[in-house]
Amino acid sequence: MNNDEVTGTTPSKGRPWVKLVVVVAAIVVLILLANHFGVFDMLKEGTLKERVERLDAFFQGMGPWAPVAFILIWIVACVLLLPGLPISIVGGLIFGALWGSVWTTVGANLGAAAAFLIGRYAARDMVAGWVRKNPTLRKIDEGVKKQGWRMLMITRLVPIFPFNIQNYVYGLTDIPFRTYVLVTFPCMIPATIAFNFAAGSAREVILSGGQPDAVKKTMIYLAIAAVFFVLLSLIPNWVKKRYAKEDLLQEQ
Repeated sequence: MNNDEVTGTTPSKGRPWVKLVVVVAAIVVLILLANHFGVFDMLKEGTLKERVERLDAFFQGMGPWAPVAFILIWIVACVLLLPGLPISIVGGLIFGALWGSVWTTVGANLGAAAAFLIGRYAARDMVAGWVRKNPTLRKIDEGVKKQGWRMLMITRLVPIFPFNIQNYVYGLTDIPFRTYVLVTFPCMIPATIAFNFAAGSAREVILSGGQPDAVKKTMIYLAIAAVFFVLLSLIPNWVKKRYAKEDLLQEQ
């Protein structure tokens, strides 16, 4: 990232309000489309089982295009800075633990890559403005200068910065796009598996009505999810010990 961009010595060109209007308009269009296709109606009425069944039927009705639609939702969410956790949970509820993890991994990584490229090329001034106004976000650039790709690994494994915002900010750093993609992919897998297997276990319980086979599968999914949740809880301490000499994490 250029130091002038971070410190603000070079004025940002363009009109931020125009970009804000574009983002708001895009969100409004997405809401209207979701309402048109009855997505909100599926989640309004009925029991939890009925809601999940309607949502499941909606995606299954798309046939082979269902994963494509889900992946596109992920990409749009990353670009528009929408929270990713609800989408991960929906993926597990719709596609099950295994395929939910697969499609979430694909969608989240493509979305992260898209946001990175937008931050680097299309919306550089806007993202630089975020960084100038937010000292916490400047730590990403400082961390990349000190740690290189390891900074990316730290922020992917440890929730120091919001996932969708850091995708954009990394576009302003000196980290190569190829390195960004290769490090992001494996580091996002533990959390993806944890949340999707937890949601997948809920799917088995909700849709099966307590059948013995479903209960057995639920226990397996919960065990796998628990292992990865424990792993995620241990990673922050490991990272802090590994990079204790850096004050980046200690200041959080």
